[in-house]
Amino acid sequence: MKPEVQFRLRIRKGARVAIGPGKIALLEAIASTGSLSAAARSLAMSYRRAWLLVDEMNGCLRRPVVDTATGGARGGGSTLTPTGEALVVQYRAIERRAAAAVAEELRLLLRELA
Repeated sequence: MKPEVQFRLRIRKGARVAIGPGKIALLEAIASTGSLSAAARSLAMSYRRAWLLVDEMNGCLRRPVVDTATGGARGGGSTLTPTGEALVVQYRAIERRAAAAVAEELRLLLRELA
């Protein structure tokens, strides 16, 4: 089995996690499904949990990360705001740069795995 390396960046604001891997995954799922409930289902979480995560991000950041439209005859939906889109791009860029910065050390470390 090939080893997998993960960088788990979390940014806290007081006791709350403002940005983290689960929240970024949720934003990506919202972007791909266009729906908070569909995003929650795709990540095997409840709608309430997904809503609380989005609400927490919105409360920690200067601008909201998700726009929602209430249901009705045409249904509702959720989309990322420009802030949400930028947040995902920046977070993934940080992950890539961190992995690149320690690539040699990781290569040496992984050689020691059985």
